[in-house]
This record gives sequence, structure tokens and C-alpha cells, in this order.
Amino acid sequence: MNPLRALLAAGALALAACSPAVAAEAVFDAPAAQRTAKEARGLKTAIFAGGCFWGVEAVFSHTKGVTSAVSGYHGGTAQSAKYDLVSSGVTDHAEVVRVTYDPAVVRYDQLLQILFSVVADPTLKNRQGPDVGPQYRAAIIPTNAEQRQVASAYLAQMRSSGVWDKPIVVRIENAKRFYPAEEYHQDFARKNPNNPYIRRWDAPKVAALKAKFPSLYRAAFITG
Repeated sequence: MNPLRALLAAGALALAACSPAVAAEAVFDAPAAQRTAKEARGLKTAIFAGGCFWGVEAVFSHTKGVTSAVSGYHGGTAQSAKYDLVSSGVTDHAEVVRVTYDPAVVRYDQLLQILFSVVADPTLKNRQGPDVGPQYRAAIIPTNAEQRQVASAYLAQMRSSGVWDKPIVVRIENAKRFYPAEEYHQDFARKNPNNPYIRRWDAPKVAALKAKFPSLYRAAFITG
């Protein structure tokens, strides 16, 4: 945990410990995609940045059709793909989650709708929730041509939807090498449900997934 996240976690202890999770800080009615994904059968991989990867991973680990959600780094070099360096904000990396999913159960465009409904505020530049810096930017990283077309169409739809009062600043980034984060970051919300940061910022996102997408919510946390 970087110093800012540690400070906020400590400050949230009185609010979060031994109490129900508070409401998510940003929940939106992101529109259903007009341009739906048409992907071939078989498991596919997507990469999303949406602030601290603990919460992004937690939401997608509770999403039906997702078979794996791995926290990691994307955008920089192999040498800088380390938490202490990424947390400094001086690398090109973003905290990301690599999502493996079955498009027969959940489509790529539905994953985008979930991302911008209960995970990330697309109007915030280089920050999400309490975390500030380019490593916490929200970004879409398509891994194939179909995903890129769907993502481009969805961003255009978001901008014209009227859902958000401020301009959409989230960007599509070219796919580079994905670097898995350190082991202690993996499945962090499942392993540390009473962590103050998880209770304050991330548990509400999972609750919002259940409330807004009941047909895609899965009670079990898929690990790995």
C-alpha cells in the first residue's frame, strides 16, 4: 500500500471496522452498449484500468462469465513493474486487471458497462476515489480488433449519453505487455475483507454490482 492509501485506510478505520460497507462513492447508470461485441467462441482476455486494482479485481471476480481476474501493471517497462515504483507515479504503468472471460456468458461490452457503472468514474483524470496519480488512471486496453471497435463506439456513446455531467476523459490505450502484480495483491479483497480500505472503497463496488447487475453477479469470488 502506498503512503496515501495507508493514510486513508487508517483514517477510514473508525468508519469501516465492524460496520457495514458504506455506499460506493461513484455509481452511474452507464448505458447498455448499442454496438455489442461479436466475439468468437472460447475464452477471451481484456485489460482494464480503473484506479486501485483491488477494487477492479474484486468486481470482476464476482462477475458471471469471468474465469480469472489478475491484478497487475500495464504501460511501462519490465524493470519498473514493481509496486513501490508504480506507486511513485513516475513510471508509465497503470494499476490494471487482466480479465479472462467467456463471451458466451458475458460480452466485452457488458464488461465495459460494469466498469463505468460501479468501478471507475470516467470523468476523473489520473485519479479514482482516494487515490491520485497517473498510475490510477482509468483506461481501456483492447487486446483485439473487435474489442477496440466496441470500446471506441462505447466511449462515443458515453459522451453523448448525458449520464455524466463532466467530460469523459478515459482513453483507449494500445496493448503492451501485462505484468502480474506481487502475490500479496492477488485476490486481495477476498483475503482481506476487513481491511479498512476494502470496506470503505471496494466492498461497496461489489454491492453495487449485485444491485445494478443481478443477472451478472456471482456470489462466489473467482480466484486467480
